[in-house]
Amino acid sequence: MRRRRLLGLTAAATAGAAAGCLGDGDAASDPDAAGDGDANEGDGSVDGGDGSDTGGDDGDDEPAWPTGTYADYETTTVTVEGPAGEDQGSVTAAIADNGKKRRLGLSDAASLPEDGGMLFVYDAPRDSLTYVMRRMSFGIDIVYVDGDREITRIHNAPGPGPNEDGEEQRYPGSGQYVLEVPYEWTDRHGVAVGDSLRFGL
Repeated sequence: MRRRRLLGLTAAATAGAAAGCLGDGDAASDPDAAGDGDANEGDGSVDGGDGSDTGGDDGDDEPAWPTGTYADYETTTVTVEGPAGEDQGSVTAAIADNGKKRRLGLSDAASLPEDGGMLFVYDAPRDSLTYVMRRMSFGIDIVYVDGDREITRIHNAPGPGPNEDGEEQRYPGSGQYVLEVPYEWTDRHGVAVGDSLRFGL
């Protein structure tokens, strides 16, 4: 399996060949960071490709996301709420709530539909996370969210250029949740730092 997510530690850590997100501390102290026998496991926090296969264009009622590798993932509707409580947009997010799913990220997806995303969930807030665009062919937005579900940082992360693997594109932040959505989705929906997310887990 291709892996696009890499977990990162602090500035002293170098990203390995994994595809997930970790942070503040070393992998040995994080039960979710435990290896699954994959030689590509790493200790850094790196986010890779957020793409998703789209399906259901033949008129059936099947959802366009998640599909393929992610078809059996649990999902939640994530709605962004503005400062006055207004809904600014929502996506159906596949939930990545363990080390294996966070390392894989969306690396097996071909694209991400406008109403699709992935929600990375940690047991507790992390002070230091870094996501990268490892082997991505398209861009995404990376949204860091604290334990109170308030957005703390947003990155518009373009896809890597020709002959680039995306590992040099690093997007740091902190939080308990990370939401990945299509490129510039946050701009199109007027989403900003200080807005909050509403979702069920």
